[in-house]
Amino acid sequence: AMAGEGGRFRLRCSLLGHGQDVRGLTRGLFPEGGFVSVSRDRTARLWAPDGLSRGFTEMHCMSGHSNFVSCVCIIPPSDLYPRGLIATGGNDHNICIFTVDNPAPLYVLKGHKNTVCSLSSGKFGTLLSGSWDTAAKVWLNDRCMMTLQGHTAAIWAVKILPEQGLMLTGSADKTIKLWKAGRCERTFTGHEDCVRGLAILSETEFLSCANDASVRRWQISGECLQVYYGHTNYIYSISVFPRCKDFVTTGEDRSLRIWKQGECAQTIRLPAQSVWCCCVLDNGDIVVGASDGIIRVFTESLERTASAEEIQAFENELAQASIDPKTGDLGDINADDLPGREHLKDPGTRDGQTRLIKDNGKVEAYQWSVSEGRWIKIGDVVGSSGATQQTSGKVLFEGKEYDYVFTIDVNENGPSYKLPYNITDDPWLTAYNFLQKNDLNPMFLDQVAKFIMDNTKGQTLLSTSNQFSDPFTGAGRYVPGSSSGSSTVPGADPFTGAGRYVPGSTSNAVTPVGGVDPFTGMGAYQSATAKNENIYFPKKDAVTFDQANPTQILGKLKELNGSAAEEHKLTEDDLVILEKLLSATCNTSAETPTAQQLQTLWRAVNWPEDIVFPALDILRLSVRHPTVNENFCSEKEHVQFIILLLKFLNPQGKQANQLLALRALCNCFISQAGQKLMMEQRDEIMTQAIETKSGNNKNIHIALATLTLNYAVCLHKVNNVEGKAQCLSVISTVMEVVQDLEAVFRLLVALGTLISDDTNAVQLAKSLGVDSQIKKYASVSEPAKVKECCRFVLNLL
Repeated sequence: AMAGEGGRFRLRCSLLGHGQDVRGLTRGLFPEGGFVSVSRDRTARLWAPDGLSRGFTEMHCMSGHSNFVSCVCIIPPSDLYPRGLIATGGNDHNICIFTVDNPAPLYVLKGHKNTVCSLSSGKFGTLLSGSWDTAAKVWLNDRCMMTLQGHTAAIWAVKILPEQGLMLTGSADKTIKLWKAGRCERTFTGHEDCVRGLAILSETEFLSCANDASVRRWQISGECLQVYYGHTNYIYSISVFPRCKDFVTTGEDRSLRIWKQGECAQTIRLPAQSVWCCCVLDNGDIVVGASDGIIRVFTESLERTASAEEIQAFENELAQASIDPKTGDLGDINADDLPGREHLKDPGTRDGQTRLIKDNGKVEAYQWSVSEGRWIKIGDVVGSSGATQQTSGKVLFEGKEYDYVFTIDVNENGPSYKLPYNITDDPWLTAYNFLQKNDLNPMFLDQVAKFIMDNTKGQTLLSTSNQFSDPFTGAGRYVPGSSSGSSTVPGADPFTGAGRYVPGSTSNAVTPVGGVDPFTGMGAYQSATAKNENIYFPKKDAVTFDQANPTQILGKLKELNGSAAEEHKLTEDDLVILEKLLSATCNTSAETPTAQQLQTLWRAVNWPEDIVFPALDILRLSVRHPTVNENFCSEKEHVQFIILLLKFLNPQGKQANQLLALRALCNCFISQAGQKLMMEQRDEIMTQAIETKSGNNKNIHIALATLTLNYAVCLHKVNNVEGKAQCLSVISTVMEVVQDLEAVFRLLVALGTLISDDTNAVQLAKSLGVDSQIKKYASVSEPAKVKECCRFVLNLL
């Protein structure tokens, strides 16, 4: 009689199709009311609601991975793909992108170095991926834009937040990280084991689930608002109901749990050990995927509930399931103390309560259903001997999943070693890597390989997958779009020589860049027509810091030399040499700087940091001279030169040194050798330089903005996606802190230069929320150039 009441989920349908575990699910946009599933059988399948029955029809089956498929998400519709796209991640380290009507991938994203186990999509076509290689990557269309590094173990969960530029990652290192514009803003700690799933509640709140069998609700600001307990084993996935804060979870305790108002309102057991994934459809129905390869849909709607026969068949399947006591689902079991069948006459006290009875020597498990008012059998409990290794790759080792994790004792009294192994691995290669990793004698190779083969009973799959490139060099392959390729600058220099140093010309730091701009092609600046003509960007040449007062600099150098320790003191001759160098490079004499002058300068810039600044200033001015630029930035010298300047960028160091080092880096861009070096070392330099933003020093901010602008000028000429992404991230991060309008202006010119003629860069800037950051500058009254430049940038965005 009670079966008629709403508010209880019951089976809607069971869908067969996948040959192995269903590992990922996501609600689809097209066809409406449908969803996509992915499986260890290497396929993804698109399901549409069946108009006539309560079921779903498989629209088509997509293949493109050479190994298990472990996650899936939908990329929202765009002008090009009005029905959206489907992204899947797999154990072959790849991400495949499909259209909704083609079984073969549109394209494949390569770059991760291990299983891709989580995907999330954002606005403007961005995609976030998490991998066992401990990195998360941000993709735009078919390119990797940035790599988020910081976790120390596999990233199992990723989510893009509604507020632009914010992203979440959850990892086997037990932490969750919040990223803004590609930089880690905050780390959330509290889970006691591997974080497996994330779900967004609102702009400011999210949920996480973990192997510690708990769900946590967090505020973006960092505090944990609530912890939910109920599962008895790993929780693998979490999904939120539309338009409310209720949610569902699934896990290794064979259950799907429905949480309402913070309580576990209903527990549904499934006839499969691992309930890997769940998603909620727009109508509130729940789809779950499990290790038996079957997809099941549950509904609260009476119209959509399965027929009595189907529900009976599901209950029979459940009753025949065997429960392994080792998984701890049911607590410690002592078969001798269990009551008999009469124990089931007493009603249960809460939904999902389990009760064990002993019947004819067999232990059976039952679960109380409030809506049905009866005990439903959920399986037979098998003795521990009956547990087989059919746990479908569930053994965790260092945060990753394996089919087996063996314990190997090399000698009686030594330590034992863990050897993780997947049936898809080559036993010999695994044995070789295991011996290498643990510094063990290579003569054990045959023995260990044979041990693996004996203990997996030959369950090796013949290697059909293409991921076994040479195991010794394969990892080192160059993958375009992955960071750290120092060959981002083509051998032949793309700069036309227009950037050559012409004494006395080019913009001076005192005249605002773009104020009287010599690069408009107009020959003269005309204020009347300037209103509608963009004279600000794309900027073609580097901006340098040229102003100098050689007399003052030398005076300071002599004064500090007087108090320097003996080993640092410069002789009178040395000081004369540096004076000559200054006049040679500040354009007051026609002489070329000599090797002797540069050696003396090098000694001076290695002074202790409290007295080095006048020497750094000489370096800043001299590096503009082609001879000096070539000397310090050429192949043989550049390593020490860069190390020296990066050392001065330390935010704990003296601000004068930070400022002069930043200005010296800006001035390096004046010649080809310097540009080449700056581009090769971009990642290091930008990562270090951005740390100087914290000092809130206006001159440092202007120098940092100028450095970013000079990078933008170079990146506008060579299309380096990762470089542009890094620059956009820096612009977005520095915009947050700068007050000075000259610094803001230079950042706006940099931004405009980066996104000119590049739709990818425009999309990325939007997804980082840069447009909302800069809007306020469109109404600045003075200086007018800030407002004008800002409006030109906003037009592009």
